Amino acid sequence: MTEHHPGPASSDLLAQDAVRESVRERYRDVIGRKTEVASELYSAEELALAPEGAIAAALGVGDPIRRAELRRGETVIDLGCGSGIDTLIAARLVAPSGRAIGLDTLPDMLEQAATNARAGGIANVAWVRGELEAIPLGDASVDVAISNGVFNLSPRKARALQETFRVLRSGGRIAIADIVLDEELPAEVMTDPNAWAG
Repeated sequence: MTEHHPGPASSDLLAQDAVRESVRERYRDVIGRKTEVASELYSAEELALAPEGAIAAALGVGDPIRRAELRRGETVIDLGCGSGIDTLIAARLVAPSGRAIGLDTLPDMLEQAATNARAGGIANVAWVRGELEAIPLGDASVDVAISNGVFNLSPRKARALQETFRVLRSGGRIAIADIVLDEELPAEVMTDPNAWAG
């Protein structure tokens, strides 16, 4: 991996491109691996809604579904869908007239999520490649945004949240499970792409 050291005139002060590539590399490495975290995060009822492949490859840090209060007929976007566990549970909860959209930056991860959807016979889903900071959907196009352990990976969190609010309809809801800092980290950690990905 090539290190990126922005100079004083650089517009990429936090090495955003390097952070994004480091995150992509880390998550490419886990595609197809079993993680065994789902049983610690989700209820038995929620797990019964997800295909085995999505359960086995779950990488989240919590359960945004539990707080999202999803209703039939709603459109849900899962920001950073990974192998699709949250997207697919959401799709089943908003069916038959609702739909779920899984957004991820890695084509291979989206393919794994699509494979899991097919295995579970879940058809009311769409898979979209994109980044949190530039969601490729129209304004006011979803009712609910969920995310599980992904906002912490963004080098531009304020922009990611702006984009989330942009795609939400009036009265929409957000349910995020994530990791937060209790204290300031040293600059060498905050600007290290590997620390961001980890």
